[in-house]
Amino acid sequence: MFGQIDGTGFEVLDPRFESCFVGHTRVERLWTGGRWLEGPAWFAAGRYLVFSDIPNNRMMRYDDTNGHTSVFRSPSNNSNGNTVDNQGRLITCEHLTRR
Repeated sequence: MFGQIDGTGFEVLDPRFESCFVGHTRVERLWTGGRWLEGPAWFAAGRYLVFSDIPNNRMMRYDDTNGHTSVFRSPSNNSNGNTVDNQGRLITCEHLTRR
């Protein structure tokens, strides 16, 4: 695809996945600077995304209102899996502490 940023393409392997896309869906790179990013958790009320940068031992926060990414927690005990519970609290798994 012309003009596509390296690493932002995707291929649908199962036709059932097609229904997840609306219109001209594309992958958009929001930030660079991490080594191995994982565990995105979306906080709709605050319009921000928390995710882990495991090798750099930090959690990052992307603010959807202004496009700014900042450190959310450092050190993060090599956090990886993140989710938001039904009460809006962040739940995180940590490699370093095995919890």
